[in-house]
Amino acid sequence: MRNLLTGLDVGTSKVCALVGESLAEGELAILGHGVTPCSGLRKGVVVNIEATVEAIRAAVDEAEKTSGVRIGSVVTGVAGPHIRGLNSHGIVAVRGGEVGSRDVDRVIDAARAVAIPLDRQVLHILPQQFAVDDQEGVREPIGMAGVRLEARIHIVTAAQSYGQNLNKCCERAGVTPADMVFEPLASADAALFPEERELGVALIDIGGGTTDIVVFHGGAVMHTAVLPLGGNHLTSDVAAGLRTPISDAERLKVNYGVATNLIVRRDEMVQVPGVGGREPRVIARRILGEIIEPRMEEIFSMIQRELMRSGVADSLASGVVLVGGTSLLEGTQELAERIFGLPVRRGLPINLKAMPEELMKPMFTTAAGLVLHQNGARGVTNGMARNGRLGRLRNRLSDWVRDFF
Repeated sequence: MRNLLTGLDVGTSKVCALVGESLAEGELAILGHGVTPCSGLRKGVVVNIEATVEAIRAAVDEAEKTSGVRIGSVVTGVAGPHIRGLNSHGIVAVRGGEVGSRDVDRVIDAARAVAIPLDRQVLHILPQQFAVDDQEGVREPIGMAGVRLEARIHIVTAAQSYGQNLNKCCERAGVTPADMVFEPLASADAALFPEERELGVALIDIGGGTTDIVVFHGGAVMHTAVLPLGGNHLTSDVAAGLRTPISDAERLKVNYGVATNLIVRRDEMVQVPGVGGREPRVIARRILGEIIEPRMEEIFSMIQRELMRSGVADSLASGVVLVGGTSLLEGTQELAERIFGLPVRRGLPINLKAMPEELMKPMFTTAAGLVLHQNGARGVTNGMARNGRLGRLRNRLSDWVRDFF
């Protein structure tokens, strides 16, 4: 039986389905993909069920044709301003004087015992570090001698209604949603080097409707956030500022837009289509930059505030990695380096070795990361995510049995 893996990135501007196959010794082969525009989401949240279903169905159909396989279950990416991340801390007594796997489970349960509203669901529980007695900074405490075990974790939650709507869209499109993953975590799996996570890095995914942030230090997730701004806001600014249709504004942004005018020559000109049959006109490219640059500065300033909130802003030795379609905007790296005062690079799905050349772009890192996540979780119970009704029931039963006996 073939081990097929499918990542489904349902974004504000596009839906991308990526089909892979898990081979022997952990190797992956990419069989096919499908990409289609999507108009059913706003700021990463489903606002039109029918439009979202049609986009998912079109992307899945294209992926099935290019791969030659039938897609059954998918891992979907989750984004949107409804996402919340918080750090928590737990402490338990060690049974028997030596830390065992049950002690680790108990301390994580103690750390995750925080008041979460009923309308929210836990997406991920991500251990940051453990402490055994007075020994802090422990990565793997099992087998260590001690009487007290502490854990620091990061919890990612999402609105339950979002997950229900996304699952409904997938099911109506003919695929089964097997798991949900916070999109920048998937992008990080695809685009980051292990040493970057260790030294400290911020991955910033600038999509169409949202900007997703995840901060790593010491190999662990320290902070997550979602900002309700993205590339579509740049397009709207250009459309309003130049009085041109949205479709033409998008083309102008992609082909001639710049994040900073410092890289634009004064003699560069751009033709702008008119509205309602009016004649096109020619403007200086710098005018386009004067519209886009303030919005990009606003986005990066909001990101900077989130980095400060992470508590490790001064320890990001690896700097910033930009992914998402908007990161391709010319001058984005230069502007980001100026605002953050850190080295900045553009991220690509480098960790998925079988990625086709035409998909080695920042906007496909999330889909690649979803396939990598599914491959890593295949055959292993993901006790950290604890997603889905069956998973929650299984965990409750195992906890009850463990505590009772």
